[in-house]
Amino acid sequence: MKDLMGQAIHDYYHNRNPEDLQTETSISELDELPIAYLFRDFEEMNGIEQKALGLAQGKVLDIGAGAGSHALYLQNKRNLEVTALDISPKSIEVCKLRGIQTAVCENMLHFSGGTFDTILLLMNGTGIFQSLSTIDTYLKRLYSLLNENGQILIDSTDIIYMFDRDEEDGGVLIPAGGYYGELDYVVHYKGESEDPIKWLYLDFNTLKNAAEYNGFAIEKMIQDEDTYLAKLTKK
Repeated sequence: MKDLMGQAIHDYYHNRNPEDLQTETSISELDELPIAYLFRDFEEMNGIEQKALGLAQGKVLDIGAGAGSHALYLQNKRNLEVTALDISPKSIEVCKLRGIQTAVCENMLHFSGGTFDTILLLMNGTGIFQSLSTIDTYLKRLYSLLNENGQILIDSTDIIYMFDRDEEDGGVLIPAGGYYGELDYVVHYKGESEDPIKWLYLDFNTLKNAAEYNGFAIEKMIQDEDTYLAKLTKK
C-alpha cells in the first residue's frame, strides 16, 4: 500500500502543496475528492454522519478514521473516550497531531485494544468488508469488539441506481458473476495510483441477512435517498 490517501491528508494538514484526490471504481469514471472534505467539522457533515455522532455513547471505536474528524468531534464536543483506528500510518499521524488522544494504525481484524460501547464505520462503512465472501469474517470480529449492550453504527449505499434499466420491463441490467455492490476501488494522487482494493456497497436487506446470521439484531436508523445508517446490536 502506497498510502496515497494518508499522504494527501498529511500534505493538507502540513500545507505541503496538497492536491485533491481522484477516485474511481470498476463501474464509475474518475471523480474528484477534495481533501478539505476529510477535515470538515460537524456542521459540514451530512445528516447520516450527524445522526451517527449523535447516537454514539460510551467508549467509542472509530474504524476507518481517516483525518479523524468524527473522532475529534466525539472527543472534544461530546467528551467521549474515543479510539481512532485506520490502516493508514500517515492518517493516524495526523489524527494524533490534531489532538486525538488514542489513535492506532492497525487493521481491525488484528486490533486488540479492548471492547467498546459504540463502534463507528462511516462514509460507506460496509466498504471495509470487501466482498460478500469475507463479510462474515469482519462481522465476527466486530461482534468480539463490541460490549454486551453496545452498538455498531454503520452506513452504506444501495448502488443499484447506477445500473441501466431495461426499457421494456423496467428490470435492472446487472452484470452476471457476483453481487452488484462488489467493486474495485482505486485512489490516485499526484500522478501515482494505489493498487485496486475490493470495496463493498450493501443494500440494507443484504446487510440485514448477514448481520442476523452473525448474531446481530439490526435496525435502520435513517435513510437519505439511496444511503442509510444501520444500528447493529447483539441479540
